[in-house]
Parts: sequence; structure tokens; C-alpha cells
Amino acid sequence: TQSTGLMSVSLFPYELVPVDGQSLTSFKEQFDSIVVISSTLPETFPGRDVLIATSKVDKKATEAVGFFPSSEAPGGRLIYSPTGVLDGDTDDIRSYASASRAGMKRAVESGSSKPLLFFAKKPERVEHSKALEVGLLEALAGLYQPLTTRERSEYKESVAKVGFSSLWHTKEQLEHIAKIVKAIEQSRRLARDVGGPDPERMTPYRFADYVEASFKGLKNVTVTVKKDRETLLKEYPLLCSVARCSMTVPRHQPCVIRLEYHPPGPIKETLFLAGKGVTYDTGGADLKVGGIMAGMSRDKCGASNMAGFVMVAALLETPGLKVVAELGMVRNSIGADSYLSDEIITSHAGVRVFIGNTDAEGRLVLADCLSHLRVDAINAVNPHLMTCATLTGHAVNSVGPYTISIDNGPAKANSRSIKLHEKGELWGDPIELSLFRREDFKNVKPRNSDHDAMQVLKRGSPRGHQFGGAFIIVASGLQAHGINSSKPLSFSHLDIAGSAVEDSDYCFGMPTGSPIVALTALYILEKLQS
Repeated sequence: TQSTGLMSVSLFPYELVPVDGQSLTSFKEQFDSIVVISSTLPETFPGRDVLIATSKVDKKATEAVGFFPSSEAPGGRLIYSPTGVLDGDTDDIRSYASASRAGMKRAVESGSSKPLLFFAKKPERVEHSKALEVGLLEALAGLYQPLTTRERSEYKESVAKVGFSSLWHTKEQLEHIAKIVKAIEQSRRLARDVGGPDPERMTPYRFADYVEASFKGLKNVTVTVKKDRETLLKEYPLLCSVARCSMTVPRHQPCVIRLEYHPPGPIKETLFLAGKGVTYDTGGADLKVGGIMAGMSRDKCGASNMAGFVMVAALLETPGLKVVAELGMVRNSIGADSYLSDEIITSHAGVRVFIGNTDAEGRLVLADCLSHLRVDAINAVNPHLMTCATLTGHAVNSVGPYTISIDNGPAKANSRSIKLHEKGELWGDPIELSLFRREDFKNVKPRNSDHDAMQVLKRGSPRGHQFGGAFIIVASGLQAHGINSSKPLSFSHLDIAGSAVEDSDYCFGMPTGSPIVALTALYILEKLQS
């Protein structure tokens, strides 16, 4: 819980209670509803007789989420939320997520404040083995309300306690799941809290303040906020070009947030994360017109989600993994001092960048942050670098509402994106795979001797999200660390333009926190298990 300047809010305001599935009736008094999640009608659960009786006169009773009054159910409320039969080629684990969210929503609508989620049947397919975890995470996600709503003095949480149970987990397993799920959801709520609000509630400095306050109680994380103008101009020249017009408005001035998680014991792997934190993107001098500017306060979700991932690592005290993140916080404003196309700006890595479009600002912010991390990674233990950003509309056009992951040579050799994709499938946080091709780097090459890299092509690139990633590699100096270099550095670029908000609705969709879950499954949970 922290004070945000308006009132105190909590990053996890619910009591999360694991319940032994063999003893559901003994917990009846602790909850006021039961939400049954199943692919087909289970053999036993409180209130089953009522559902059977109803289904005899209503054939649709067990085909969609429904409410059934029952004296056997906690609080007299039974909610049945079926996944349907899951035997199709594309019936992935998100069917459990959808059913859980719908069931939780119906329970809350009925007046329940202490719902118990009961996962009644063990999934038959191995790819659905995390059904309980995925379902519980999605049910909790559905309870989230925006930060600016929760800061109002009259706001009150509708749910105080959430129970969960299954017939195929032991008590110890359920308690472990509670620990993991709480850490992930608390971290996703941080990501939503800073990724979602309007551009005045979450200016660069206010974003930094909220992140600092959220990590204050975690002794294994250090937070440094770089604000000094001269330091930023010298060390983050591309980022500061984007921020140039906003420099004249004190509350809109840029900053760089550096988070470092220090694990207990020896370090076996180091993750370096760069997050795009554009608190508002007008497009700059290449102004967004025709109504497409609305929603651009969510252009900071790359930074917010990387902050969230650092929090998961810290909350779970992940052994052997050091995590370093640089979050570039900036506002891309328009005015007399806007940076312009045709300018040539030298990056932190010494790469002279020809600006082709001021609305391609995110790659500039990331390139400087990644360059700093590149320097750190050279002498780090088993390093892997990542960038995360709502970078390109091309990503949305290519894969819709999903995250794209794309590797450089060293990362591809270690199947980084493939492993992330596999974990994402298992945990309901899908990752689409993409590839860099020689054309992507050819398009970044200079057109004459006064610059070293093209920020964008004049007529755009048919490989937009790949081009953006290739530019970041070149402008950050990472191209010198390819697979055949003397010091290869593994790097993955994550374009979350499609997945950052629900339904890719940048005006009103809730921030998702993607790919926090997939990253956690790959880089944190495996270390906890080992």
C-alpha cells in the first residue's frame, strides 16, 4: 500500500485463500459464493442438484455462465462458468481464463464480496496443465479498476477475499500457487497503475514517483531516477531530442528510471531490460491527425511492464537472477522547439541517426537506454538484453492482439524467443515469433556519408516491426556484438503494440501487463523450481 498524493491505494487489496478441494463444505462460512469452472459438468460440487434440475428444463443452463440460487452453496450463490469442450486445434488455455473472468464478473454482479473459485476437473491436455493458475490470474485481472478510479475518496473495493480450489492439487501446491499468483498479479497491477493513466496523472516525474514508492519496501531493489538536464543531454541524446519540446514545461520534463534487482546468493544470469515510457505521443512535428492521437497516453506500457517484471523477481526473491531495467520516460510534444525530420542526432553509442519521422520516437528512446545496458552487459554474468515497447502499428497489423518477440543472432542461437513462446502458450500470455532478415538492416543503412543509420524510411517499410528492431540494434551499438563477434550479446526485442491493452483499444482497454507472465514463467519460475 502506498500514498499516491491523493489517497492510499493498494497494489493487492484482496486476501487470497487456497482451499483444499476435498473439504469445500468446511469452508462454506468463509465465502459468500462459489464459481465452478469446468469443461463439462463435474460429478460433485456444492449446489450441483440445483444446476441439474435447472438443466432439465433449460438446455442452455450449462452452456454459458449462469447464476443459480442454492442453499448448499456459500452465501446461497452458485455460479457455473463452463469452458466448453476443449478438443479443437485452437482451444488453448485461455478458454479457462475467459471462463474464470466471466464467472468472477457474474459473482460480483450478484453482490458477492468473498467468491470461491473452484476448478472442478483436471484438464485432459498437457498444454492446459496451468489452468488453475491462468484462470485465477484472469479472474483477478477482471477485478482491477484504474488507478484514477481507486484514488477517489468514495471508492471502495467490491471484493475483499478470493478463494480458489481444485481437486487435483495438494494443500502445499495450492499454497505455492497462491504465492506465485499474488506476486504476478501485484506486479501486473503496478504495470497497469503506471501504464494506464492520463498524461497529466502520469507525467515522467509522477511515473517515477509511483514506481519509487511501490518498490520502497523491497530491500533487494535499488531505484535511481536520473533527472539532471545536462546529464540527460550528454548521456541520452536521442531520448532528449524527443523530449526537447517538453523541456520548457517543468512537469513534462524527461527522466530515466533505473531499477536493479539483486538476488540472494551468486548471480548465474543477468537480464537487462529497456522500456519505452512515452507518457504522451502527439507524434511531434509529424503530428498524429485524423483522430488517431487519442489513447497515446498508453505509449508508456513498455516501461510500465518492465517495472512490473522487476517487481515479480523481487517479490519472489528469485535466486541466481540479477535484473537491471532502464525506463526512458519522455513526452513527445509539439511546438516551436520540436525535433524535426532531416535532423542528424548522434546516439549514446556514437551512431549518427538521420531522423525521418518524429512519430517514430520510441526507437530513439530505447536505443539510448539499450546502449547504456549494452555497456553494462559486456562484463555481466550470462547476460541477455531485451527491449519492450508499444513500438509499431505494423505489429498490430501483422499479428493482432499479441506480443511479438524477435531475436538477434546470439539470442536466436539459444532459442530465446522460442522458449518464451512456449512458456507463453502454457501460461496464457501468447507470444508470436518473428525474424530479422538482411533487408531489415539494409534499410537502416545510411544513404550518404553524413549519417550512419536511417531512423525510418521515407515511404515506410513493408517490414515495419522488424525494421524498428533492426534500427534499435544499430543505433544502440549492439550490432557490434553479433554471433561472430569477439563478445556476442544476446538480445530480444518485444513489440507489445497489439497486446499492451485489452482488445488493442488504446482509449478504453485495460492495460494487460503482457508479457510479464510469460517472462516470469521463463526466467523466474524455472529458477524457483530448480
